[in-house]
Amino acid sequence: DGLTGTTLALSHIVVSFLQMSLADELLADLEEGEKGGLEDIPEEMEVDYSGAESVSSIAKLRNSKQFSEIMDKIAIYVEKQRKNSEVSGPVEADPEYKLIVAANNLTVEIENELNIIHKFVRDKYSKRFPELESLVPNSLDYVRTVKELGNNLDKCKNNENLQQILTNATIMVVSVTASTTQGTMLGEDELKRLEEACDMALELNQSKHRIYEYVESRMSFIAPNLSVIVGASTAAKIMGIAGGLTNLSKMPACNLMLLGTQKRTLSGFSSTAVLPHTGYIYHCDVVQTLPPDLRRKAARLVSAKCTLASRVDSFHESADGKVGYDLKEEIEKKFDKWQEPPPVKTVKPLPAPLDGQRKKRGGRRYRKMKERLGLTEIRKHANRMTFAEIEDDAYQEDLGFSLGQLGKSGSGRVRQAQVNEATKARISKSLQRKLQKQNMTYGGRSTGLEIVNPHAAEKKVAEANQKYFSNMAEFLKVKKEGEGK
Repeated sequence: DGLTGTTLALSHIVVSFLQMSLADELLADLEEGEKGGLEDIPEEMEVDYSGAESVSSIAKLRNSKQFSEIMDKIAIYVEKQRKNSEVSGPVEADPEYKLIVAANNLTVEIENELNIIHKFVRDKYSKRFPELESLVPNSLDYVRTVKELGNNLDKCKNNENLQQILTNATIMVVSVTASTTQGTMLGEDELKRLEEACDMALELNQSKHRIYEYVESRMSFIAPNLSVIVGASTAAKIMGIAGGLTNLSKMPACNLMLLGTQKRTLSGFSSTAVLPHTGYIYHCDVVQTLPPDLRRKAARLVSAKCTLASRVDSFHESADGKVGYDLKEEIEKKFDKWQEPPPVKTVKPLPAPLDGQRKKRGGRRYRKMKERLGLTEIRKHANRMTFAEIEDDAYQEDLGFSLGQLGKSGSGRVRQAQVNEATKARISKSLQRKLQKQNMTYGGRSTGLEIVNPHAAEKKVAEANQKYFSNMAEFLKVKKEGEGK
């Protein structure tokens, strides 16, 4: 029994130790998640709000003290009219600038709150009309549609308020789907919570637009040149992340382009894929008007110009925004240049030669040369063909090559072609002498028959050999000069 108790005690200690270590690891992961933001949460992990009693239990921004203070200050500053000359010293020290940065951060929190409310409304209303989520993907349109329809789905037909929210094609699809839906009726308490959530979402959206209008109206005196290039809203977001206009002016363009890459988006609500190395500059209207293949290149260009504009604004120069307009004009010119179609490739003719017409040679020598290089009579006969007669090939290897009328009988000519002295092949003098000797050896020319003895030359050679090189030949006795006397 003692051993059993000891074993049980040890097992309880081990289990408690493992539970503590797992709890510590879970707390560490939660702390890292809070530091890193909500971007690391995968989209598959969705929070279910169907068990929540009311929207106030999950969406607490609307009733928070921070929200009410910022909106009250904005209402006070909107009534005041400020001039650019009132700004002196660093912009960060201006109280209204601090309000602008805080209001800009509040818009991000409002976006997250709207996503939470949309998820709450979707989970609650799926009991009545589950198909509406796929038919109306936009969160605000979905909330407005739920508020308009409620439990009565027959309101889809001929509803003017719904026509201001959705397109006619979408309304037709929604009305057809509503007639065949398998949803059940909602209770009065559930319907009241849904209406409360819809009203809160619409009110937050209205507050967000009010903040945007205020920020845009006040950016003209804080950063007029930067606002001209990327817009007042984007300029306020960039300054808020950078920590002020002075820090933004000290930042290089490559870092400015990456501001806003980590967006606070709740899991399951990302409407577009998150692109790497893209921030507020990439998603501003100036860059998004271009085709997708040019947007990264355009974001780099706009970031470089924004860096220059922020440095001008930090020293309170060009309060009328002239530098910003000049920089934006340069950006638009480059955008137009990038989108120009390539020049049409035209086939250019050869240029006219610079040299004049060459002087042609004339005279007796040139005429003689042309006659010598002209066609001979034999070549003319070889090129001439007889009509309706099959030609004989001259060579078996070269089919189609014939001699024409050259050497044919029955051509109608009594005599053969006469040799033209002008086109006759020239013979060198040495060859002429050789031919002349041969003619003399074999009897020369004769007008009639020529009788030649082929053994005559051999007979002469034999007689010479018999005289000088035969066995009977003797040396001739040559007399000396003094013997005859």
